[in-house]
Amino acid sequence: MIPVLVVDDDPLVRAGLVLMLGGAPDIQVVAEAGDGAEVAASVEKHRPEVVLMDIRMPGTDGLAATEALRAAPGAPEVIILTTFDADEYVLRALRAGASGFVLKDTPPAEIVEAIRRVARGDPVLVPAVTRRLIERVVDTEAEQHRARARERLAVLSGREREVAVAVGEGKSNAEIAAELNLGVPTVKTCVSSILTKLELNNRVQIALLAHDACLADDHR
Repeated sequence: MIPVLVVDDDPLVRAGLVLMLGGAPDIQVVAEAGDGAEVAASVEKHRPEVVLMDIRMPGTDGLAATEALRAAPGAPEVIILTTFDADEYVLRALRAGASGFVLKDTPPAEIVEAIRRVARGDPVLVPAVTRRLIERVVDTEAEQHRARARERLAVLSGREREVAVAVGEGKSNAEIAAELNLGVPTVKTCVSSILTKLELNNRVQIALLAHDACLADDHR
């Protein structure tokens, strides 16, 4: 069973999510929370593997809760629930370590599958949506972001940079292996090395850092 914590300030939305997830044979909702301030205590008590987190809440919002949660060791994976696919909060939550996001009008079966994927360690990241998200967010510090990202990525080898670019394009390990003429185990080793060197949580953060640094432009 995959233990899940559902966080949303709307009781009706929470009830709907709990009912929907209750129909999945391999998912168990172990707790609910109506405010981001309740998340840390609930995670400590119920130990969920995945947190389904509403991004916009009137008290402590999902962004603050995600940032605090993912900064702690042994944190559960976080999937952001949002009404908008072009929301600055969502982008910041992904940078903070969320494993992906789903829209609230996503079909139930896809939300269930998203939870399964994240529990397996796979990000819920649709490249086209992520590109649109990044393009639509107005970032007045774009050049500073680029400079900082490039400085961080300078520790990577040439091969690791190529893998980072491919991860940023949403490619799987198998696709990266075929493109770079590498074995899949080698790609997995490269990804692990990138995560370790850059002190990142997951592939989503690699993708965002590659986008921030405009690495793809260097490889065209």
